[in-house]
Amino acid sequence: MHSQTRNILQALNQTECLYHRLVLLVGETRSGKTTVLQEVCNEIAITPVNLNLELSRLMLEMTAKQRTLQLSKILEEMVNSTDDKTIVIDNIEILFDVNLQQDPLRLLQKISRNKNIIVSWNGIVNNGKLMYAVPGHPEYRRYDKSDLFIIPMQKMNKF
Repeated sequence: MHSQTRNILQALNQTECLYHRLVLLVGETRSGKTTVLQEVCNEIAITPVNLNLELSRLMLEMTAKQRTLQLSKILEEMVNSTDDKTIVIDNIEILFDVNLQQDPLRLLQKISRNKNIIVSWNGIVNNGKLMYAVPGHPEYRRYDKSDLFIIPMQKMNKF
């Protein structure tokens, strides 16, 4: 078992009694986040959610305004439609789409009140801040990492 997989499973136990039961697996592209999440899913016998695919499918027929207004509700319904007590979410880039006018972290925290949510976050932690994208990029986000349960990934070296 990968050490990050063990860290995530331990984090699930630690977040069980918190208000937000959210665990963020944070790393840059190609750092191995998806592989670790698949291993976690195998350990606890659940299927990961490809959020980009699922939300795109569910919002396909909606207007831009409907997508903005309904995204939070759709996300909550998606999470609540399963009996699994833990949900693993990968590919969350759609939440950062500037046209949707959402706060991705707040959406994820909202859905983690009643279920354990493990999310692959494509970004970095630097100087006490959780970041997505780079300053100047339209999707750039920066959050204070206090009160967040973060498991950092290290970029894999290719030989």
